[in-house]
Amino acid sequence: MSNRYLEGPFAPVKEEVTALDLPVTGSLPADLEGRYLRIGPNPLGVEDPTAHFWALGAGMVHGVRIRDGRAEWYRNRWVRSTEVADALDKLRDGEEPPGFILPSPNVHVIGHAGRTLALVEAGGLTHELGYELDTVGPCPMGATPEGFSANAHSKVDPRTGDLHSLAYLMGQPFAQHIVTDPAGTVTRVTDIPLAGEETPFLHDFALSQNYVIVFDIPLVFSMEAVPFRWNPAHQARVGVLPRTGGEVRWLPVDPFFVSHTLNAYDDGSTITVDLIRSAGPMDVTDPGGIEPTLDRWTIDLAAGTVDQRRIDDRPQDFPRVNDAFASLPHRFGYSAVSPLYGTPFTPDGPHPDEAFTNALVKHDLVSGTTEVHGFARDAAVGEAAFAANPSGGGEEDDGYLMAYVADPDRGASDLVILSAQDFTGPPVARVHLPVRVPLGFHGNWIPDA
Repeated sequence: MSNRYLEGPFAPVKEEVTALDLPVTGSLPADLEGRYLRIGPNPLGVEDPTAHFWALGAGMVHGVRIRDGRAEWYRNRWVRSTEVADALDKLRDGEEPPGFILPSPNVHVIGHAGRTLALVEAGGLTHELGYELDTVGPCPMGATPEGFSANAHSKVDPRTGDLHSLAYLMGQPFAQHIVTDPAGTVTRVTDIPLAGEETPFLHDFALSQNYVIVFDIPLVFSMEAVPFRWNPAHQARVGVLPRTGGEVRWLPVDPFFVSHTLNAYDDGSTITVDLIRSAGPMDVTDPGGIEPTLDRWTIDLAAGTVDQRRIDDRPQDFPRVNDAFASLPHRFGYSAVSPLYGTPFTPDGPHPDEAFTNALVKHDLVSGTTEVHGFARDAAVGEAAFAANPSGGGEEDDGYLMAYVADPDRGASDLVILSAQDFTGPPVARVHLPVRVPLGFHGNWIPDA
């Protein structure tokens, strides 16, 4: 029996590659200087394909370095945690590596405090990477005496440069909000008590100017083969924690699954959160069985209510915002139509012949309009990161969207760069990679300066 998460756009690659002076179609912006990095699961061995859980593969980071209008290099490297390094040694010796390597940094790659960090879920060790993506080793970024540290969706506040983390550990009755300053020093830790005997999947959170917003959902950790299960008895709720610490205020809501948040901001006692939501219950082993939508939640702290409104009911995920507007009022958001879900996305109304299964979407949340940049049916696309125009005036959509996109004709992938202000126009540039980049999770444009 096959497993779709080991085939096609999900199939792992088997080699680490270095390629220099990459060919480019179009023109790379001359003032962009830095690296586009994205990470994801890339299993080294699979004992039973029918039982394989995509998110547990060993982490591999893929990167392109851009400078002076050139794509200087592409590199892909496994993040060599102790377990991954041992598995690679087994492969070199002709032995079979383990199918599951947990925990392995495979969820997000960010820059903070002058370091490149590979992040993981639920208590795994953050690992530092060198500039050329070699593994430096475990990194204590955001570490606390209780064993928590920077987690999968840690977020940088653009006003202060602080890194905010919502960290949790399986089996612990509390989570922690951890603030790490631009130098990498932990400056504040707040415990967040959790309800029940099972640890909820606290994958992402939202950060506004004055609050941390926590999503306590019925997807909980399990000791079974698959690490999560849906528990209908677990009360879904939204928690609001002042950034300065103190107690969490919990507001009950109907059961839901939140994959990722776009952004949040507050105005007095009202908090606005844009997020990707799915109705429960869900089977975590089959992401394709759910239909995530873009919603806006308005939390009224004075009234103690959570108003939920649908922004876009077409299936999409991996929302991003211009990071200069993170935790601040925003107008634009970007999301991906991905083979992870495989549900057709129509640009405007029911036009099946125009449907995409691979696209990037720009949302104007003020006008209520969307623009869709579609790709070919087999041109799998994942999350796009925003890179601000270094020579621009700081307008919210003055910049570029960067994403890896499969090129089925070449059997490889391109780094596609779109103008955020000419979103439906031809790409500004396509950097042609020599190999395929499997669908993965999250990443960032990390400028050199």
